[in-house]
Amino acid sequence: MTLEGLAPFLQNLSGGLLIGGIYALIGVGLSLIFGVMRIINFAHGDFVALGMYSAIVLFQYLGFDPYVSLIIVAPLGFLVGVVLQRLVLSRLIDAPGDSTLLVTLGLALVIANVLFLVFGAEPKSIYLPYATATVTLAGVRLPVAQLIAGAITLVIILALWLMLRRTEVGRAVRATSQNRLGAELVGINTPGIHSLVFGMGMALAMCAGVILAPLLFAVPTVGSSYTLKAFVVTVLGGLGSVPGAIAGGLLLGVVEFMGASYLSSGYRDAYGLFVFLIVLLLRPEGLFGRTVKRV
Repeated sequence: MTLEGLAPFLQNLSGGLLIGGIYALIGVGLSLIFGVMRIINFAHGDFVALGMYSAIVLFQYLGFDPYVSLIIVAPLGFLVGVVLQRLVLSRLIDAPGDSTLLVTLGLALVIANVLFLVFGAEPKSIYLPYATATVTLAGVRLPVAQLIAGAITLVIILALWLMLRRTEVGRAVRATSQNRLGAELVGINTPGIHSLVFGMGMALAMCAGVILAPLLFAVPTVGSSYTLKAFVVTVLGGLGSVPGAIAGGLLLGVVEFMGASYLSSGYRDAYGLFVFLIVLLLRPEGLFGRTVKRV
């Protein structure tokens, strides 16, 4: 088969990988928080929604390109995450798991309803001048906006990986994820690490929202669907595994895109859930998990 014959397949594969990279970015934040803090964050998808609306506000009122607005949204998300962890979640470190579950579920409801109150139920989006521009590589037409989104996602994930693997802070994060008491005994400030990790998780989710804002419509309840996708990505890769979350996100994106292109776009979400069930049946610990693999 010639390269031209493969072009439709490569077109769909590239589209799946680009959207999968954004899923990976969402899943990495959730996996990082679970791996270090043992918190199942039901508000994670609503953090994505906050990122989308932040980008829309900065675009409409200040004229910021959404990708440029990342330099504002990312640190803002980190600071809000740190404050939330210090004021709310730090009180529940040793509480039963259902306590943190209920708190994050309540937080998700608060965020969704505040967004509904402020912005209404009407879908909102961002139209960029280069939204319809494409570039052709080896016969494959790639949207410029998706390429920029994919490149930014790659840079963010690489920066996170380098931070976790090559810095003292990253070693402290990994030590806390493996044994919190042991980390405290060697002098690591584990409450500070928890704040740092939750702030990073929220910043990653809001960055994903900013990247998605020019590609999709935003509605106040969109967070619940991204929370579901984040759980699928995290469980596919293995709970608490950052590399697993990246692989899970890419797999989910490719499966959804391929299914929508070759079968029916009406069941796009169902294809990902079908693969999710198959992986759970064959490897209940996830693709990269053992029992519970942490950061």
